[in-house]
Amino acid sequence: MARVEVDRSAPAVGSAEAPIEAPVETVWEVLSDLENWPRWNKSVSRIRINGSVEAGTSFEWASGGFKIVSRLEEVAPPARIAWTGKMFGVRAVHVWELAERGRSTHARTEESFEGWLAKLFPGLMKRTLAKALDQGLAALKTEA
Repeated sequence: MARVEVDRSAPAVGSAEAPIEAPVETVWEVLSDLENWPRWNKSVSRIRINGSVEAGTSFEWASGGFKIVSRLEEVAPPARIAWTGKMFGVRAVHVWELAERGRSTHARTEESFEGWLAKLFPGLMKRTLAKALDQGLAALKTEA
């Protein structure tokens, strides 16, 4: 499986990281249970997964009022999950990395936006991305 990275040259790139007071396996269970994202992450209003959680599986979801069509590109339990996604005017790459730190977990999430909308409004896209990453990380931390 090829390692997926965000596009650091994209018009909008962001990251967030924090310690989570839970074992890495617990954090992974929450994060990789895509069907339950709407239950703990208020920015995800709905999701439909077209298969199991493995590279190549597609899923459709809604976040921030936008319909997003995504595909899992990398699934490496319990350390890394990455997907690509498309919505109106934006192509995204999103990566989560989890690292065991004793009884806790260090979580890092990063994402890049490219496409005509990201090029037209890079400042807005960067702010939107930063807010979404911070919110998603905080929600994961609370749920785990």
